[in-house]
Amino acid sequence: MDSRVGIPPTAEERAGLSRGTSADVIYRLVATSLIGRHPGGGTLLDVGCGRGLLWPHLAGSFDRYIGADIVRYEGFPEAGEFYKVDLDSDRLELPDDSADVVVAVETIEHLENPRAFFRELVRLARPEGWVVVTTPNQLSLLSKLTLVLCNEFNAFRAGSYPAHITALLEVDLRRIANENRLRDVAVYYSCHGRIPGVRWHWPQALSRLAPRALSDNVLLIGRKPPSDDR
Repeated sequence: MDSRVGIPPTAEERAGLSRGTSADVIYRLVATSLIGRHPGGGTLLDVGCGRGLLWPHLAGSFDRYIGADIVRYEGFPEAGEFYKVDLDSDRLELPDDSADVVVAVETIEHLENPRAFFRELVRLARPEGWVVVTTPNQLSLLSKLTLVLCNEFNAFRAGSYPAHITALLEVDLRRIANENRLRDVAVYYSCHGRIPGVRWHWPQALSRLAPRALSDNVLLIGRKPPSDDR
């Protein structure tokens, strides 16, 4: 909020704070989650796409790339199709069952209504297609310590707010997936997390032993039921 005039930032201004990028480790996590699930080809829909940096990690696995965001950032892939949408208030102008895989990388925490957003992702996925969502991990050691010491989650402190406004736990993601009747739900952690109090990260070998505690980000993937089961 602008302390001079008391006006909250617009959705476009909040989007600008993110600069349209996420960490490569998150994009790799999305790509890894699809191994053995998506057979290849078809359409990838990247909701909250930013600069489209997910596409280089998955270009060999899909025939078509669609990105959607409130602004078209510089560097969005020329081969991609872009749709402008305010994810807080608008429905994406694509028909139901548009994509084989619908992904939202580090987007749901930016939005006012995560359940409405998740329903929109499911609407856009074809029957038996996959929905993938990533968000900051509030169950990490770093986030828990920040909550105890500063009364707020690490990813929602002054440096991240107002871009980040909605904190979700793993249990919230699982509940929302269940509400949307997703099948074959799985949760993965990035195994890449900052050590509290310093700029260094935990050794990956250690993070793999305690992924929930030592990861900065969490991913949920689930499959939309067949049309005759909805």
